[in-house]
Amino acid sequence: MERLPLGISRFDRIIGGGAPAGSVVLLAGQSGAGAREFCYTSAVMNGLARYESDRFELHYGELEGGTTLPEEIHYVSFTDERDAIVDEISFVMERELVDEGTDAVEFVELAEEYFQLTPVPTDWYADQTGSIADLGSRTESGDVLEAFADYLTANAAGNLVVVDSITDLVAAADDRLDWSDLTVLLKGLARASHRWGGVLLLLVNSEPLTTTQLGRLKEAADGTLLFEWESGGSERARTLVVEQFRGVLSRLEDEDVVRFETEIGDAGFDISNVRKIR
Repeated sequence: MERLPLGISRFDRIIGGGAPAGSVVLLAGQSGAGAREFCYTSAVMNGLARYESDRFELHYGELEGGTTLPEEIHYVSFTDERDAIVDEISFVMERELVDEGTDAVEFVELAEEYFQLTPVPTDWYADQTGSIADLGSRTESGDVLEAFADYLTANAAGNLVVVDSITDLVAAADDRLDWSDLTVLLKGLARASHRWGGVLLLLVNSEPLTTTQLGRLKEAADGTLLFEWESGGSERARTLVVEQFRGVLSRLEDEDVVRFETEIGDAGFDISNVRKIR
């Protein structure tokens, strides 16, 4: 089975080199528990692997046999532009790593489609290369789910695509989108992704979701990684739980491992300790 590296070195080695090609992976977590940092690290490390191989090997190591690098790395945001995302990544990772890694990342923002039916002033999010009137006419009939689907259709095949974040679409579903449209889109995405052969990482904050909503998102994904805070005495630790993952979970269960303690350092997100099932 062909695998694409997620960019988290110790985790990739444990699961056989990376995620199976064609996977849609839901990264669901509590605020600050590591899901977003996982996305940042995945994008930057895969970017380094493409254009800064020496630095990639220094921080990641060698790729496992049978692992294929994604042809391209795409980072999709519904609310933030490239510079804001890169600055945020730099709070997590060493700036030089970020600058070199993100040179290979294609950032796309769907802010115009996302914000156009809200009270948010147009000049807060619209591209200023044209007049406000021109921008309004371009996006007047747009739809954020349609724009999102079109972008994936054109760019997901063979590539790593990070989506930051599904939480934004969930928020929009309260008043501008139908929740069923979102879940059906994600189910269709999982079907298409198997043909595309890349890997899609869907970031979502689990805290504002109901159990039913989170469950439906999980159903639409091939894998679910849960990022949680765990308290012990006076300290808190970030943990990663592999709840489901096509082609991965069975391997971990054979080794009696499904929970990991994690850490965030200058090179981003990583595994710090492996917990055996007792």
